[in-house]
Amino acid sequence: MGSQGRLAGKIALVTGGSRGIGAGIVRRFAAEGAKVAFTYRASADAARQIVEEIEVDGGNALAIEADSADAAAVERAVAGTADHFGGLDILVNNAGGGTPELIGEATLANYEHIFAVHVRAAFVAMNEAAKIMPAGGRIITIGSINARRLPFTYGALYSATKAALVGLTKGAARDLGPKGITVNVIEPGPIDTDLNPADGPWAAPALAALATGKFGEASDVAGLAAYLASEEGRFITGAELAIDGGYSI
Repeated sequence: MGSQGRLAGKIALVTGGSRGIGAGIVRRFAAEGAKVAFTYRASADAARQIVEEIEVDGGNALAIEADSADAAAVERAVAGTADHFGGLDILVNNAGGGTPELIGEATLANYEHIFAVHVRAAFVAMNEAAKIMPAGGRIITIGSINARRLPFTYGALYSATKAALVGLTKGAARDLGPKGITVNVIEPGPIDTDLNPADGPWAAPALAALATGKFGEASDVAGLAAYLASEEGRFITGAELAIDGGYSI
């Protein structure tokens, strides 16, 4: 692992880090030299495998079971990371979930769940992290380009949460700027993951909207997150950063 990497000596927490984009960020941060904790809800085997991969390569990783729908579990994850590694320099809010529903058929229970996982969890994590982060800290939230553009049905609740994260990010950037902490939101477009495969049932309309003609990969998002988390990203804060292959053009 990268003892001389851009994140050497840093301590990071990635929520929802056992699969997809989150796992890509965990692996990239470890490769850049960070000690990385990450949360998972149900993918214990996948989480264990990621920890083993990182440790075999000489890195440091910690898997924390935590459901982001549970605010207390999110608080414990932040505290547990700091206790285990001795601090916290980087927070990545990545965990997601929820069931697509049409307006007119949607349930209040699903509304409350998706906002709890996407918005409340991000607020709780950054609020707790801000109490212990030193100057130079980084808070990065994984939003979605669907906060800006939603060319399909069943996405109202999802896109609403991602739009809310933009406002949360901008306000937090103002609040934490005097402390030397940056806060940004990354907005991926279609990314090839197990939950959103490039050959899946939702792929055709997404592909048609892409200027590149192909889905992105988790490593693309991870590279942008690593840049923001590094010293090179020190003057970027309150930003919405699209990484969408031209989806929003």
